[in-house]
Amino acid sequence: EVLTLLVLMSPLLWGLALQLHSAVTGSYIPGTHSIAFVTCLNEHIARDIARAIMDKKLAAYVNILPKSSALYFWKGELEESTEILLLVKTRTSKIGELSNYIRSIHPFEIPDIISLPIDQGNPLYLRWIGENVPKD
Repeated sequence: EVLTLLVLMSPLLWGLALQLHSAVTGSYIPGTHSIAFVTCLNEHIARDIARAIMDKKLAAYVNILPKSSALYFWKGELEESTEILLLVKTRTSKIGELSNYIRSIHPFEIPDIISLPIDQGNPLYLRWIGENVPKD
């Protein structure tokens, strides 16, 4: 039973150890921040969504990338369009709230919102993200 408990708690203990190490050394804990990718129909919609995200303090930084071509299946048919891509830098703990908020304001029936944790990066930049997106 003790061994089972230790095995089940090891991810929790590992996470706590990483946080303690980070606090002592000032190093970055991989996955603390994430980048979310959000596609938009046009630049006007992209700017409106980016500004709304920033106004809610759900991100520290949003890139608005120019038009790209997209191919996708929609309702069984192959579609082709141009889209604008948002790159949203935020805390990983905010991804759920960010996704819910974007879905509430995005004109697409099923908005394309995906995220990836940031494993590494410029420590000063990563700290800056944390300073500009409030903790939960």
